[in-house]
Amino acid sequence: MDPKIELLAPGGDVDAIKAAIIAGADAVYCGLDTFNARNRAANISFEELVGIIRLAHQYQCQIFLTLNIVILENEFKSLVKLLSKLVNTRLDGVIVQDIGMFHLLTKHFPTLDIHASTQLTTHNVGQIPFLKKLGASRVNLSRELNLREIAALTEAGRENDITTEVFVHGSLCIAFSGLCYSTSASVGNSGNRGRCSQACREEYQTTETGNNFPLNIKDNSAFFDLPALIEAGVHSFKVEGRIKGASYVHTVIDSFRKQIDGFLATGELLEDGERLYKVFNRDLTNSFLKGDLNQSMFIDNPRDNSKNHLKDKLTHNGLKSISVVQIHDAEQALQVEKSQIQASVDDKIKHLSIEKLPLTLSFSGQLGQPLSITVSTQDFIIGQTQLEHKTFTVQSPSLLTISDDASIDASAIEKRFKSLNNAEFDLQQLVTDDLAAGLSIPFKELTSLKKQVLLQLNHETPVLPAVELPKLARHPKPETHRPKLSILICDEADIALADVTDADIYFKLPDAYKRGCTKYVDFFKQNPRLIPWFSSVLIGKDFDAALNILEQVKPELIVTNNTGIANRAFELGIKWIAGPFLNTTNSYALLAMQEQFDCHGAFISNEINHNQIKHIARPENFKMLYSIYHPILLMASRQCFFQQSVGCEKPRIDNGCMLSCDKSTSITNLKGDEFAIDKQKAGYPSIYNQDQFLNTEIIEDLAHLFDGFMIDLTNIGAGNKPSPDKVLLIQQFEQLLSGQSNAVTSLDKMVPQSTVLQYHNGL
Repeated sequence: MDPKIELLAPGGDVDAIKAAIIAGADAVYCGLDTFNARNRAANISFEELVGIIRLAHQYQCQIFLTLNIVILENEFKSLVKLLSKLVNTRLDGVIVQDIGMFHLLTKHFPTLDIHASTQLTTHNVGQIPFLKKLGASRVNLSRELNLREIAALTEAGRENDITTEVFVHGSLCIAFSGLCYSTSASVGNSGNRGRCSQACREEYQTTETGNNFPLNIKDNSAFFDLPALIEAGVHSFKVEGRIKGASYVHTVIDSFRKQIDGFLATGELLEDGERLYKVFNRDLTNSFLKGDLNQSMFIDNPRDNSKNHLKDKLTHNGLKSISVVQIHDAEQALQVEKSQIQASVDDKIKHLSIEKLPLTLSFSGQLGQPLSITVSTQDFIIGQTQLEHKTFTVQSPSLLTISDDASIDASAIEKRFKSLNNAEFDLQQLVTDDLAAGLSIPFKELTSLKKQVLLQLNHETPVLPAVELPKLARHPKPETHRPKLSILICDEADIALADVTDADIYFKLPDAYKRGCTKYVDFFKQNPRLIPWFSSVLIGKDFDAALNILEQVKPELIVTNNTGIANRAFELGIKWIAGPFLNTTNSYALLAMQEQFDCHGAFISNEINHNQIKHIARPENFKMLYSIYHPILLMASRQCFFQQSVGCEKPRIDNGCMLSCDKSTSITNLKGDEFAIDKQKAGYPSIYNQDQFLNTEIIEDLAHLFDGFMIDLTNIGAGNKPSPDKVLLIQQFEQLLSGQSNAVTSLDKMVPQSTVLQYHNGL
């Protein structure tokens, strides 16, 4: 493992990338104008990427490409074309969320280094070996973790030969990354597709606590926690900010570069961090890192806080009262300084070029001589910034002979060699003045010469051919099998529902457990019909407790939304089904889970629509499932939603809050849309849509694809709304699955506040 600490910078556009490089970043992550999770960033073209890689490598800086979204079935053809080009660049790695893309990369593009995105919600030690088996060499840990938890995951990384990466500065999501569906549910703008509309930054109607931005939290900064992160063994310190400009990126990266280098040289932190407040910020917090989830993490203003920080600083410097004139002068001075920062950065990066390298090919030869191709271009000197002229010659093994029909003329040469005018080279000339007319060599040798030229231009790395994916086999479910109903419960009293149905019954386990909890071990042994359902987020001791349930009960089948539990189930030989919060959207994800972890089935994501679902190919002996009735989770958080909405007497969250709090309330946006805030005992604070998800259309549309449809009877997220009679609900859904269409009308009456918008919008 490389002990070197990496400073990883954001690059939303070319200027920001140049600014990061010149400021001393060890690596930059950036995205193309497709397949990345920051659609609001300017992003870059493929040609720009090639130039950026060349520029970065001159400064010993690596480039990682973000391909960190879930992939739809109809996108794999385009994705493979892109990967076939990327594999022939000197790209240093790709950042990935989709499990299907992991499968594609490891099978067909093994030379591309894979980093697991923060969108995979990695927060427990069991997920590290899961990601390693998928092919990851590095994992970006969840932003919600504290130092002790980070150290534990980093140790697990060492044991599995996988490095860890932690966000040390920039915007924080209040929701667990990868598990936020706030705008996906309303307009299809999913964070899992890079189109987050930032509902957490929106203004809401004033809450009981007097807040208008109750979900807005401060920016993250571990500027003074670097020694602890180094001690924890973290390899890469990542700065968020791909929608920020060059001046922001340069200021933050330069500040962190000086802080890291100063600490490594002296053992002390030498920088005061004041420069971080002179660029965009929402004020700064390290509360997640410290494990101190308190009210001070929130700020009732999602916009730039730099002016407010300046006012606070004037007050702290002894000015008891600040006049309007003093404020105005200070703000003017700050604006001037920001302009100076921008001008300084512009001046520093203006000489940095990502232009294509000029390329000239000169062809020469006479009768009885070999065909010679002299290649003239430029290349950078390793470890330096200047370009040097580069010339080399290749020759055919055969001698030129007279040929009237198939002579090598300017037209034939252009046809064969014009493809060298590509993303990296500007083919300026094909010179044939010294090539005698009417001569030829075998055309296969001309192709061989072209390959030799490409090899040398590509730094002696062979150019890999484009990959063509084999057609996936589509295995239908047995024709005699109707889709089976399954129900999800979390209340022990609902076990009685087993008496009225033969449906599969999943029992939702909590997110958190009392220390030494053994209750559920006995519970499942006493109720063998129940199928354990594991939650998405299981951190620290809660993962240990969930693991203990799995290992002690050893059920025949489980459903898990957590990959750490999935990995352990695979190791124990327990059949497992991927839950709906694993965001499964394509056939290759199904294949990856089946082939590498013996997964027996998966819930298809509720984020995708009818057309996106119908093209998914089922692997052999694999079940496809779908939830047709459930509360619509918008986001879950480790932070408390009540502090800024209705208030809480506790200044910070503690373990007791997770286990005992069961509050509920709501917030309303300025459009009048109301959202339920729900906190179950032993569950994470969550926000739900005002409508339930009720999709009866899929029964008629796609029942032939699915083995089962699930209904959620947990009442979670219902708030104060009355819940329909569960027995009647089960009966109506069973009638629906048996072909009685009149059940649709009954269900619509029983669930008056419902929507099927996600099934129509898709991603």
